[in-house]
Amino acid sequence: MTDSAKAFNQLAKPLQGLTVLELGHFIAAPHCTRLMADLGASVIKVEAPNSGDPIRSWGMMKEGNTLWWSVHGRGKQCITLNLKTERGIAIAKALIEQVDIVVENFRPGQLANWGLSYADMQQINSRIILVHISGYGQSGPYKDRVSFGSIGEAFGGIRHLTGYPKEVTDLPPVRTGVSLGDSLAGMFGVIGALSAVYQRDVAGTGVGREVDVALYESVFSLMEGALPEYGEFSAIRQPSGSAIPTAAPSNTYKCADGQWLAIGANGDKIFKRLCQIIGKPELGESDSYDSNPKRVANADMLDNLIENWTLTQQSAVAEQLLLDNDIPAGRLLNIEDCAKDPHYLARDMVMQVADPRFGEVTHPGVVPKFDQDDGSVSWPGPAVAAHNSQIYTELLGMDAATLIELEQQGVI
Repeated sequence: MTDSAKAFNQLAKPLQGLTVLELGHFIAAPHCTRLMADLGASVIKVEAPNSGDPIRSWGMMKEGNTLWWSVHGRGKQCITLNLKTERGIAIAKALIEQVDIVVENFRPGQLANWGLSYADMQQINSRIILVHISGYGQSGPYKDRVSFGSIGEAFGGIRHLTGYPKEVTDLPPVRTGVSLGDSLAGMFGVIGALSAVYQRDVAGTGVGREVDVALYESVFSLMEGALPEYGEFSAIRQPSGSAIPTAAPSNTYKCADGQWLAIGANGDKIFKRLCQIIGKPELGESDSYDSNPKRVANADMLDNLIENWTLTQQSAVAEQLLLDNDIPAGRLLNIEDCAKDPHYLARDMVMQVADPRFGEVTHPGVVPKFDQDDGSVSWPGPAVAAHNSQIYTELLGMDAATLIELEQQGVI
C-alpha cells in the first residue's frame, strides 16, 4: 500500500473496546483470539508459568524461538498463571470480572473442576461470554474423548474426501498441510463470540451467553451437499482428487515447466472460450457439452484434452492467456510465490513486523480488510509473562511485593 493510500483518517479498529481472556493452548482457541486481536480486541492470554503455551516450540526455530509464535501470539498480552492452585483460580476469577469474553479449549469439564464453569463465571460477571472450543463439544457421548485438529477432520468427514479415488491409488487420504480443523473451529469461535456480543450489547439483553464450538462440527459444516445427497439417494460422496465432481471442466493441469495450473471453465460461455484457446472450438459448439451436467459426464475426456494443451505451455504463459480471455485460472503458488506476488504485496497480505527477538518477521496480513484501517499489527507474539506486571498491577491493582510473592509461590 502506498504512503498516500495510508494517509487517511484512521478509525478505531472494529473490536476496540472488547476485552478477551484466553485460557487456551495449541491452535484452536489461540487462533480464535488472534483473529479478534487483529481486529482490535484487547486479548489477555493466560499461560502456565515458565513453560508457556506448547505451541511456542512448534515449527522452525531461530535462536531458540519459533517464528510461528510471532504470528500466532501477535497483538496479545501474555501473562502466566497457575490454574492448578487456589490462589491462581482466585486471580482468574478477578480477571473474569474485568473482561467481556473468555475463550478456552480445555477438555470439557476441566473449567468446572477448577470452579470456573459458566455458572461460576456468571456469578462473578453476568455479562461474561464463554466460548468453549473442543473436539466433540460440551455434550454427547463422545464429549470426553481427547482430540486434535487432525482427529476432528477425520471425524468431521473431510479427510475421507481429501485424496484420490481408490481406483487411482491405495494411499491414505491426505492432510491439507495445515491445521484446517483447528483454524475453522477458531473462526467459528469468533462468530459465536461476536454473535453473543451483538445480542448482549446491541439487542440489549445485557447478559452473556455460553458458546459451544466442536471441532468436528466446524469441519462437518463445510460438507456442502454430501449429507442431503446421502439422505435422499444413500449416495456416499467419494474422493475426487483435484477435480470438482459436480462441475466440469474444473481441475488442475500439468504444464510444460512441470508446474500445475488450476482452471475453472464450468460455465457454459467460459467453456466455449476455453475450447477456442485449446484449439477445439467444435467442442464448445457441440450439444454434447452445452451444459454442466453433460460436461460432468465427460469430465475425464475433457480433462485429457485440456492437459494435452497445457503440457505444451509454460504455466505463467498459459495462465495469462486464459485470464486475458476471461477464463478463471491460477498457478498453484507455494509460499515463496505468495510472498513475492505483487497482488499480495499491494493488499498488505505480506508484511514485515518488527520483532525484538528476530528483527523483521514476515507476517500474513489481517483478514478481513476494513475501510479507514491500515491493517497494522499492534505487536508480535510476546515472550512468556511479558505483560505480568502491566496486567496484574494496572488491571487488578496488585503491588510489586505481591507479584514477587506470587512468583515465589509458583502462582504466576
